[in-house]
Amino acid sequence: MTTGSLLGVLDLIGSPESVSRARAYVREKLGDEHPALDDVTLLVSEVVTNAIVHSDSKNGGNVMLALADCHDFIHVDVVDAGGETAPRLGGDTSAESGRGLLLVQTLSHRWDVHEDDAGRTVWFEVRYQRRKCSDDDSSAGRPISIGTRRSGNAP
Repeated sequence: MTTGSLLGVLDLIGSPESVSRARAYVREKLGDEHPALDDVTLLVSEVVTNAIVHSDSKNGGNVMLALADCHDFIHVDVVDAGGETAPRLGGDTSAESGRGLLLVQTLSHRWDVHEDDAGRTVWFEVRYQRRKCSDDDSSAGRPISIGTRRSGNAP
């Protein structure tokens, strides 16, 4: 079992304005210096957009964003009301839309979709590494980028 620290939960309204609010929330919770900030922000933007556009949460429904720091990765859950169709990877990489989950697959360490009667959760994890400690390093313990990614679905 993985342990970590819940950074926060944000309830959003299923409307386009919520995407920028979700991005700002990620920046607030991770901080400008976090090495996973850019990837997590991009993927949150994509997954929240998908929830607002494709799920039953659109048109003012509820979407929930949860962030946790699990010491070497950031875990993100985006929960929506579900819908008639399940999220799937887009097949046409040259299309104007439909590449959100392809980005999730490429940039995250692991990801998956869970559905039940209560709705749908799209979750993903973005890895990072903390700096090594040294006696004279005032930034010891701060996160640093790993620089490698493994794409694909859950283990």
